[in-house]
This record gives sequence, C-alpha cells and structure tokens, in this order.
Amino acid sequence: MNSRITQMLCEMVRIDSESGDERIFHNYLKTTFTNLGLKCIEDGSLKKTGLGANNLVFILEGDKTQEPLFFSSHSDTVKPGKGIEPVIVDGVVYSKGETILGADDKAGIAIMLEIIERLKEVATLHPTLEFVITPGEEIGLIGAQALDMSSIRSRFGIVLDSAGPVGAMTLASPTLSTYTLEIEGKAAHAGLEPEQGISALEVLAKIMANLPHGRINSETTSNFGTVEGGVASNVVADAAVLTGEIRSINFDQFEGIRQIYRNTIDTTSKIYGTTVRFEEEIKCYGYRFDQNDADVERVTRAMMKAGITPRYEVSGGGSDANVFNQKGKKAINISIGYEEIHTVNEYIPIAAMEEAVDVCLALIESPSEVKHV
Repeated sequence: MNSRITQMLCEMVRIDSESGDERIFHNYLKTTFTNLGLKCIEDGSLKKTGLGANNLVFILEGDKTQEPLFFSSHSDTVKPGKGIEPVIVDGVVYSKGETILGADDKAGIAIMLEIIERLKEVATLHPTLEFVITPGEEIGLIGAQALDMSSIRSRFGIVLDSAGPVGAMTLASPTLSTYTLEIEGKAAHAGLEPEQGISALEVLAKIMANLPHGRINSETTSNFGTVEGGVASNVVADAAVLTGEIRSINFDQFEGIRQIYRNTIDTTSKIYGTTVRFEEEIKCYGYRFDQNDADVERVTRAMMKAGITPRYEVSGGGSDANVFNQKGKKAINISIGYEEIHTVNEYIPIAAMEEAVDVCLALIESPSEVKHV
C-alpha cells in the first residue's frame, strides 16, 4: 500500500528526533506545514527547557463562526531512535528491527498532515484548526509544560497519542510524582565495631518495608525504582538512596500516599537517628471525564460516524493531554493504532492511521454543542 499517509510517516521516521535532539525534525515540520499554507507560531521555550527545539503551533484558518479545534502530537522519540528504516509488510509499517519505529508519535503528525490535505482537496467549510507539536514529551512532558497556552485559541482539542486500535478515548489519567530519598547514616568498621555505625541501608529497608508499593488499588500505584548505597562489604553503609514514583487518578488517594511516605520516613529516621532528604516532583496532574461530558459525546459521535466503535479507557500513564487539561485547555487523548511502542517491535497498521483521519474529519464536521457565555 503506497498511500500518501504511509509515505509521510516513512519520510518522517527517517529523520532522527530522539528526545532533546528535535531541531532538524522541527525544521522539516515548519517547511512542510507552511508549504500547505498554514501559519506557524514558534515559541522560545528551548531556552527554558534545554530541548532541541521550540513548541510549534500551526494554524489553518477557517470559518470564524465555528468554535476552533486543536490537534496535538509530540515530535520526540525514545531510544533507540537513530537511523530508523521503515519497512512495510502486509499493510503494516515496522522498523527493520534494530530501532523503534517512531510511530509514537510521528503517526500522529502524519494524521495531522493527511487531515490538512483532505480538507484542501474537498474545500470543506471547517473551523479554524490548530496543530500543536511539542518536543520532549517522552522525558516528562517538558515541551507541553513550557507551552504558553494563550498561543492556542481553541478551548478543546484532541491529542493523537495513544496506543491500540482506533476507537479508544482516555477519559482518566493519573497525577504522577517522582521522588528521591537520601539517607545519611554513620560509617563504621563492619567487623571491629559495627555497633558504632548506623546503617543507612538498614534504615532504608525498614522504611521500604512500611511503605505502600505496587498496585495499591484500581486507581493508585507506587514503585521503588532504584536503590543505591554503601561502599564496601566491610563498612557499615553511611549513605543510601531510593528513587521511585507515585501515580493515582484519584487525587485524594495520591495525596494520602504522599503523606504516608512523609510520615514513615520521618518516624523511622528519628528512631535510628539518621538524617534524611526527601525530594519530590509532580510531573503531571491527572484528569477525569464522564462519558456524558459534552465533548466526550462529540468525539463519540464522530467515531460512530466514521464507523468506529468507541471505547472508554483509564490510563496508568501520562501524556500531553494531562498538561493541556491542567493548564485550562480541555483535551482528550485518542488511540491511533500503534502497538508495542518503546520497543524495536513497534508497528502500526496503515489502515489504523486512515481510520484515525476519518474520525478526526468527522469531528471537524461536527460542531461543538458546548455553550459558552
């Protein structure tokens, strides 16, 4: 199958854009979108983020009596993402197997470009459309976090960045925080006078034994990621470090787990007489939509019009949709067909990309029923 959208995807994945190295790909995007007649707004966020490129917003002007609509994808890929060679087998795009494919999320950008091409071909009346492309999504939603949301006119939009067959809408996504716990004990010779030392590793083990971790319930997880400590087998360890994360789509539960962490760390460190430093960073805030939400119903109607059965999902991971919702731009993340992302086995059926285009075009043709004062 030698479709236009396939050619666009294959062309884009051949351009390296691992997180932090997006500059060349963004130059390509600026040329490609502006050649289609879109206006480009580029911010100066890379000075703040240290990424390879700024955020991009491309504007396709339309009927000003209709509410504008935005679509968003990210430009960066995970590693190994250099020298990608796409291959097509039985209507499915893969990499040669030595790298990821990069359909996460260049398939989303290919869908954007195909939407624009289709609209120009049929000269359909449409609202103003904004196409938002962010760098650094894979390493903490960095580009989106730095984006000035006042540069986007649309109230509502679609994030084209979810795995699985077309039809899924992510109606809930978690608040996520990462943490580093450092414990300072007291060194001593482990054979001659171990009682003179305070083992930071022992204290850390006590703390970890009393912290909730793993699957806490259907809405909340926590994880111990890495543990480091000690210098030699004959020295009582005077330092230990734990890194990890907490996630929950229920913010009250999220706050409750964070408080348990603080209380457990403080109590245990006082018992053993250690010094601790606990640093935590909220990477993104969660959101939750009801199936009866007017914008969810609008996307549902668009999927059904495109012949797709809607599915409503809860995600355990974050995306740029978290940032948009946090910062006042309502966004729903939808699946676009890629599978086995972040692995060398990543693939995407061409038919799925075409289905995603059909859903987006049906959404564009469906006016918003949300009333604003």
